[in-house]
This record gives sequence, C-alpha cells and structure tokens, in this order.
Amino acid sequence: MTPETPETPETPHAPHTTGTRQADGGGYTGHVEPGGAPDVRELPALTIRKMAVSAMHNNVYLLSCVASGEQLLIDAADEADRILELMAVGGTGLGTVVTTHEHWDHVRALAQVVATTGATTVAGTDDAEALPVPVDVRVGQGDTVTFGAITLEVVHLRGHTPGGIALAYTDPHGHCHLFTGDSLFPGGVGNTKNEGQHFDTLIDDVTQRVFGVYDDDTWFYPGHGDDSTLGAERPHLDEWRRRGW
Repeated sequence: MTPETPETPETPHAPHTTGTRQADGGGYTGHVEPGGAPDVRELPALTIRKMAVSAMHNNVYLLSCVASGEQLLIDAADEADRILELMAVGGTGLGTVVTTHEHWDHVRALAQVVATTGATTVAGTDDAEALPVPVDVRVGQGDTVTFGAITLEVVHLRGHTPGGIALAYTDPHGHCHLFTGDSLFPGGVGNTKNEGQHFDTLIDDVTQRVFGVYDDDTWFYPGHGDDSTLGAERPHLDEWRRRGW
C-alpha cells in the first residue's frame, strides 16, 4: 500500500494476495474498492459487511447481530456519510465503534460517526489516549466485547502500535473470523519501519496470539485490502521473520 502523501505515518505491508482469497458459499470474497459496493457475508448469527473507503483503501467492517439487530463498527476510517448509510442498511442503529489502532487513517470519520450515533467507543488501552474522541471502554488481551448475542474476543497485538487489537468471532456453526487491523495482512505483518514500532514484538505476538491459538480455517479481515486465511499464511511465518517485515 503506497501512502498518498509523504507525511503518511504508516505503510501497511500486503505483499501478495494470489491464492489466498476464495469465495465462500454465499459468494463473499472480501474484495472491495473505494467508492464501490460493500461485500456482505451472512453467517447464522452474524452478518459482516465490508466496505473500502479513501484512497488508502481502508476497510470498514459493520457487524450486525441477526437475533437482535444490534450493530458494531470496526474502524470508522473515513467517509462518515457512507458509513452511516451502511449502518442504516445493516440494522437498528449503531451501539459500538471499535478502533483497532490509533493511526490517523483509521479514525478520520470517528468523531462524526460517534456524534451522530452516540455509539460507545472501544479501543486498546495503550492507544486510547491518541484517539480523537474519548474512549468509553479500554480493552486488552483476553477481554471481550459483546453486542446483542455476539461476543468478540480481544487479541492485543503490539508492535505496529502499542495498543493495537484484533477481534475474534468464533462461529459456533463454522470457523473463526478474525479482524486484524493493520497487524496482519495477506503476505506479512503490518508496517514496523517508523519510530516507536517494533517488528520483533509484532511477529512474536502474531505468531503466539494468532497463529498459536486459531486454526488454519480462520478467515481474517485486515485493515486494508483483501482477506486471507491463517492456513494460507502460516507456511510463510519463518520467511517473514527472516526478512524482518
């Protein structure tokens, strides 16, 4: 992912996608384009809507509980009007906004979305102070976030930012779904080239807390670009460690 301006503080790594993405039984692929239609994945208890915003191809995820209609948004990255339109299609209002990490390109619409919806804000403890809105609930490794009948497990992934988090939904009728922010992409972990970032910490956390916990059929949804599965990426872990990114 190439930054649009020289001052962009991050460059997420997504070195390859070939062979990592496939349609599920409902036709979901996870490939979306800025300005384009969202991709929708319907699980028995949860509907996932993925939308790309801005020239940086940020992914926004709207999760809707089938039983209650309650909704949770992951990363109000940009284009608040489109996010609010997506929310209106999904269900009944917006109860929670989770921010996966503090970087500016993932929070550009956060203030407007929260002001419009009154949603509860959630973020990793060590990133919370850097966000443009007060954080109502600060979370860390092993915590959970619940909306309606849905519970998401919090995975603290340090290195891209101090308080970066992923969210895991274990479908009782299928496999795990993992929302990784900018900590894990098809082809590598997130950027660690800037001051305050640490590759060794990030690769250790991703190895131990993601690949060491979740099965190969876990489908993960990154902060930019296409999705992948842990099974497609696991054979490359040693390669990533050797190359240092």
